Amino acid sequence: MSETATGVRSEAVEAVDVVRGGRLPKETFISLAAFVVLWHLASMVFPPFVAPSWSRIWQALLGLRWDFVPVTVGRVFLALIISFVGGVLAAAAMYRWEAAERYCLPTVKLLMAVPVLCWIMFAVLWFKLREVRIAFILVVVCAPIFLVDVLDAMRGVSKELRDMVRALRPTPQQFFAKLILPAVLPAILTSWKINLSLSIRVVTMAELVGATSGIGYGLHIANELFSVADVFAWTLVLVLILMATQVAVTRIERRVLVWRD
Repeated sequence: MSETATGVRSEAVEAVDVVRGGRLPKETFISLAAFVVLWHLASMVFPPFVAPSWSRIWQALLGLRWDFVPVTVGRVFLALIISFVGGVLAAAAMYRWEAAERYCLPTVKLLMAVPVLCWIMFAVLWFKLREVRIAFILVVVCAPIFLVDVLDAMRGVSKELRDMVRALRPTPQQFFAKLILPAVLPAILTSWKINLSLSIRVVTMAELVGATSGIGYGLHIANELFSVADVFAWTLVLVLILMATQVAVTRIERRVLVWRD
């Protein structure tokens, strides 16, 4: 695992750890309750433009453009599917041909070191269509993580185990299905958790630039109106989306990797 991928992984730890086995632990509810109480106390001390009351936030939630939510979610999942397919195919090619790994992997790691803000600026300069800009930003950020994680998992299969399976003279399809796929499946699911957390944050930044729909655009409008309640409401929506997707992936992980229990 590269240092960049490790850094991205650490950024996603908080979001990933709130779900254990597809359920929210009791500590999460206690922390949320404490946060609700503290925010209520803060709203009694500070003015509404600093800490709006829960009633204001609730009114803001009811007034949100909820049609923006499926737009953002659709952008995220479409980009993640493209990133996943591209990353896995590139990892398989690098695993199959050593020269491809030697020449291409350094470039991939270099791309991973580029800040998201720079990719947003490049997208604005390079592409005219808004949807292409957003898709480009998400794919260029998420695909390398899939690639590096899957490639590391493939390389992590011991030579002795590979030789033992090859002694049975499997076809390339059997070799992949019986050995490589089970070995990389945990890494794939972990990459999905990381990229879900990362992509939801990145897409809001991408939608702030030139988009006319989506949660990021809603945040932009709230900022223009100096509405802290709307910003907080959209933030709650993003957190709920992230937690829901993490719960879904964790449940899939428990079903697919039942042998780990």
